This record gives sequence, C-alpha cells and structure tokens, in this order.
Amino acid sequence: MNILDTVHAVAHEYPGGCESLAPRLGMSAQVLRNKVNPNTDTHHVTLMNVVDMTVKTDDDRVLEAWARERGYALIKLPTPENCADGEVIELMAKTWETNGEIGKEVNRTFEDGRVERHEVIRIRDCAWTHIKVLLGLVGRIEGMAEGK
Repeated sequence: MNILDTVHAVAHEYPGGCESLAPRLGMSAQVLRNKVNPNTDTHHVTLMNVVDMTVKTDDDRVLEAWARERGYALIKLPTPENCADGEVIELMAKTWETNGEIGKEVNRTFEDGRVERHEVIRIRDCAWTHIKVLLGLVGRIEGMAEGK
C-alpha cells in the first residue's frame, strides 16, 4: 500500500472514522476527508498533519509504508521494562514460530517453480516480522542485564 492510501486508511479506520479523528486534529471531518483522499487535488495533507495523526491515532502504518517505499524496514526499538525469564522464553518461542513462517512461505513460493511478486511480498513480510521479534528478544535480555 502506498503512503497516500495508507494515510487515507488510517483516518477512515480510526474508531469513529474522520468524524471522531478530525476534532482531535483541529479540523472538520469534511476537511480531513478531503485532505486524506488521494484523488482530491484541492486539499493536501501536510507532513505535520500526518505526524499529528500518527501520534493521536497511535498508528504507525504511515511510517511503515514510507519506509517500505524508500527501501527500509521500520523496526520499533524494544523497551526493557517488564523483563522476566518467562517473557524471554515466550519471545524465544515466538522467534521459532516466525522463523518457521518464513520457511513455509519460501516452500509455498517454490512449489510451482515460479516466483511471483505477491509471494515475494509474503516472504518479505514474514522476514520483517521475524526481525522485529528478534529485536524484541534482544531488548528484553538487555533489560535484564545487571549494572545497566
């Protein structure tokens, strides 16, 4: 999904839609609908609108879409709070699970001897998920370190 379509989705999928989000952004619902409509030439969403929308919706999809369009992976840095042995074990199990998902997608891709674009996207999505889980695991272990 491109960045403009993502901005549109974030605004419209917010609980209560544009009617609920617009007042929090200091504009009317109609103005917000016009700004986030990728087919409207008369109103434009600004960078500050998008930043404000991202913060107030707590929705990082626009950041993720922009990173992907630019060839980057957006990874939220883990925080070390609530570090416990049980959470580390849970995260280890999650890393095994996400690693297995990558393997499943690669196998599915090569079953017919062809590699299609949508299959590459599925593999990439599984890989990014795995990377995020691995970084979460490292963050939790870092949080448990003595003498931080």
